[in-house]
Amino acid sequence: MNRIFRFFSTILVIAVAVGIAAAQAGSSSTSKADDSSTAAVEASAPATVHKADRAAAYYHYTLAHMYEEQVTVYGRSDLANKAIEEYKLAIDADPSSEFLTSGLAELYVKTGRIRDAVLEAQDIIKRDPNNLEAHKLLGRIYLRSLGDMPGGNGSDNVLKLAIEQYEQIVKIEPDNVDDHLLLGRLYRLNNDLQKAEKELKTAIKLDPGSEEAVTTLAMLYTDEGDTSRALQVLKSVPDASRSAKLYSALGTAYEQRKDYKEAIEAFRKAVMLDRDNLDAIRGLAENLMNDGQYDAALEQYKVIVDSNPEDAQTYVRMSEIYRHEGKYDLALESLKKADALVPDMAAVAYNMAAVYEAQGRYDDAIKLLQDLLKKTDSNQQDDRNNRAIFLERLGTIYRDQENYPAAVDTFRQLVTLGGDDNARAGYQEIIDTYRESKQWPQATAVAKEAVQKLPNDRDMRMVLDAQLADTGDIDGAIADVRSMLKNGPDDRDVYLRLGIIESRAKRWKDAADDLDKAEQLSTKPDDKAYVWFLRGDLLQRQKLYDQADAEFRKVLSALPPTDPQVAATLNYLGYMNADRGVKLDESLNFIKQALVAEPSNGAYLDSLGWAYFKLGKYDLAEENLNKAAVHMGSDPTVQQHLGDLYQKTGRLKIAAAHWERAVEEWNKTVPAEVDTEAFAKVQQELDAAKVKLAKEDAQKQ
Repeated sequence: MNRIFRFFSTILVIAVAVGIAAAQAGSSSTSKADDSSTAAVEASAPATVHKADRAAAYYHYTLAHMYEEQVTVYGRSDLANKAIEEYKLAIDADPSSEFLTSGLAELYVKTGRIRDAVLEAQDIIKRDPNNLEAHKLLGRIYLRSLGDMPGGNGSDNVLKLAIEQYEQIVKIEPDNVDDHLLLGRLYRLNNDLQKAEKELKTAIKLDPGSEEAVTTLAMLYTDEGDTSRALQVLKSVPDASRSAKLYSALGTAYEQRKDYKEAIEAFRKAVMLDRDNLDAIRGLAENLMNDGQYDAALEQYKVIVDSNPEDAQTYVRMSEIYRHEGKYDLALESLKKADALVPDMAAVAYNMAAVYEAQGRYDDAIKLLQDLLKKTDSNQQDDRNNRAIFLERLGTIYRDQENYPAAVDTFRQLVTLGGDDNARAGYQEIIDTYRESKQWPQATAVAKEAVQKLPNDRDMRMVLDAQLADTGDIDGAIADVRSMLKNGPDDRDVYLRLGIIESRAKRWKDAADDLDKAEQLSTKPDDKAYVWFLRGDLLQRQKLYDQADAEFRKVLSALPPTDPQVAATLNYLGYMNADRGVKLDESLNFIKQALVAEPSNGAYLDSLGWAYFKLGKYDLAEENLNKAAVHMGSDPTVQQHLGDLYQKTGRLKIAAAHWERAVEEWNKTVPAEVDTEAFAKVQQELDAAKVKLAKEDAQKQ
């Protein structure tokens, strides 16, 4: 969360908070204690009229001002006390002077006597509720206390006090742009977004050229996820009037929409206007990276570290680029630089683990992640958030190694970490782990447990229905999912789930109809792309390969290269065409691109090995198929591919062993996942191999 101002040190902030509390307590308690005595005095004593002695007031104010200036120059507390004494004498001479009381209150603030400052300002407002300077003084005091105050009730209370003062200020001074802008920011900080929007719009109406008001309103819309309105506000400023700050705000809005090319253009213009703006350069680098322009992004990150060699986070980002490019030594070198600048930085260790995983150094990756988990073993929110990331990564590595018990245990820790999001993610990973290990009853049991623990979670209920459909209760599962339709935009996810279940059950028309309905409810490019991906899968299952090819290419043309859907689509399209022996060179290239994003993905390695097999490059095929088997040896397709490879290269006995394993794994698979043609083919190949090997053995005897 962005803080408003950072004026005072932590010590002063604490003093402010204490002073405010004391002043409030004093004003409330003394009002009760003093009201009765005051009333008695007023009842018994006649009112006295104090005639102002403005000459004496001016004399004492002049001395106070002189001492105050000396306090600023020399920082002597004794001079501050003298200045306060002279202010008090001046006020005694002219008690009605708001100028003098405001000056004394300001001096209290300067010298850290916050309680006295608050009481002075409150006393002025008590006498004159519309005193603008007193309200502004109190407002400034509360604002200054917000900068470095820790979160919690204390800061919330001070924020509300600041809002109260600025609400009064804009009533007294309705045409001041800065007041409305500041009140809008305070509302935003308080999550009162409608009021924030109203104040910021008022500021823009008063001064359409106010860059601060325009960018703050745009950021408000961006925070709400309404990037269309954010862009509308920002674009209302003519190109010639746009500053580097405004172009950066444009870039941020485009980035949130995942329109990375427009974001790149906006950040480029920001950098052109302000070449020393490292934040704009960082925004440019981030979006170049998001757009898959890794070399260009790397150049911008190098500019940042050249200007600020102590920017550890930039070295981490550079390491991610090197890892994506397979330059693991350079990735580790960058991470070591970051570690030297900020020892024990979690992001460094986490990214090192990712590099080790990509290199196949799984034990090293696991050790790093286990160490990170030990360091974040607390109930603090930041630690819990980090633990969720570390647990998910560690569990995935265990699962990739087919260490299923360790994976389940790790994901179970994610469930118990706290929070529905963590529980949902943990349950989903456990279910996926049991499914991958073909432990279908266990997967169903965990899905039922998840629904029981998260009874209002529609997604988990649909996961259970999908599991029930895979294990035989197709009609019941579909009926339950359909009951979740509410005739609204949230129906999109329901139609998607229906399409997936129906596709696996070979109910082609129903699946196609439901995916069409999901597409109609999809508004974002990545939402539409996911529907196209599922439709491509549906068409491929029906052997409508050209139509499937067209759907997959729509995904590739709609999304930036770094989108997770792109890697999956590249692999699917590459494998589909390679398996048919068409567009082999293109297919090989597609699969290689998918592996750049996920170098340890067993399915992608299998696709690469099979593409090499189809190209007749059997050494490369064997190398990559064996790598795939390390990650997913229980996958019947991987075993079948290895069998076909060994048969082709004259090693029939080894081929038969892999075919036999493939048959075993197919027999463990639920009907929805069985490729009946592949199963029949491998069974036929195995039977023929057994006959041939038996004849060879007989001839040897």
